[in-house]
Amino acid sequence: MSVPDQPPPRRTTANWVLAGLIGLFGLVVFTVAVRSGRADSALLFVALPVILAVALALTPGRTAHGRVFVVTTIALLLAAVALHEGAVCVVLAAPLVYAVAHGTTALIRALRDASRPYAVLAVPLLLLPGLEGSGVGPRLAPEQTVEAVRVVALPVDRVTERLAAGPRPVPVRSVPLRLLGAPTPGQVSGDGLAVGDRWMFGYHGSTHGPGGHLLAEVESVRPGQVTFRFVEDTSITARWFTWRHADLRWQAVDAGHTEVRIRVDYRRGLDPSWYFGPVQHLLLSEGVGHLLDMTTLR
Repeated sequence: MSVPDQPPPRRTTANWVLAGLIGLFGLVVFTVAVRSGRADSALLFVALPVILAVALALTPGRTAHGRVFVVTTIALLLAAVALHEGAVCVVLAAPLVYAVAHGTTALIRALRDASRPYAVLAVPLLLLPGLEGSGVGPRLAPEQTVEAVRVVALPVDRVTERLAAGPRPVPVRSVPLRLLGAPTPGQVSGDGLAVGDRWMFGYHGSTHGPGGHLLAEVESVRPGQVTFRFVEDTSITARWFTWRHADLRWQAVDAGHTEVRIRVDYRRGLDPSWYFGPVQHLLLSEGVGHLLDMTTLR
C-alpha cells in the first residue's frame, strides 16, 4: 500500500509572532541606518537579511534538521543585521555554525535511539574542536604569514618611483574579496620610502564604509627593500587579526619588467585554526595582493 503524502506543516501563531518581532527589529535598525546617512548600506545589510529571516520564520520545518536549519539561518541573518558591514564575519562563520548545529542535532537523535547507545562516544569528539582558544585548550599557530607577488611591465627605476609615491586607490580585482564584500580601503594617503614615512589606509571614505584606519610606518630601508611596522589599527578588520610587520621587495626581471613582492606577518584572531586558519590565509593573501595593486598600478 502506498503511504499518503503528509500535509505540509501549517503556520502557527508562534510563526507569525516571530516574524513580527523580526520585522520590528529590522525596521528599527533600518531607520537608524538611514538616519545616519547609510541608506544604500541599509538596503543591503538590513532590509535583505530581515526579509529572508521573516520568510524563514513563516516557513515551518517538516523535520528536525529542517527546523534546526530554519532557526540557525534566522539567527545568522539577525547577526548579520546587527553587525551591519561586519556581516562578512557571519558569512565566513556560517558553514561552521551549520555543521555544529546539524551535527549536534544528529547526535541527539542518535542518543535518543536505544539501538545506538555507542553514539555517546561522539560527544567528546564534538567538544574537542571547540576548545581551541577558549582558555581550556591552547591556540594553534596563531602567528601566520602571507605573501603576494606581482610582475610589473616597467623598469625597476620606474617601479621605485611609484612605490615612493605611496599607495593610491584602485578597483578591487580579487574575485573572493568582491564576492564576500570584504572591507577594503576607501581612502589612502602618505608617501615616501624613508625611515619614519607613514602610509595610511582609511576605511571611512564612503557612506557604507565600516570606519577606522590602518597606519603603517617605514621601519628600515635597504636597496630594493623596505620594511614596515603597523603603529595603529582602528579598522573593522582588527577584530579578526592583528598586523605585525610587512616586508616589501622589488628587483628587475629584465630591462622592462620588475618583480614586486610583499610578505606580511599577522596574528590570527579567530579560532579554531583548522577552519579560520585557511579562510583567513586566503582572504589576507588576496588583500595583500590588492595592496600591491595600490602601490604599483596607476
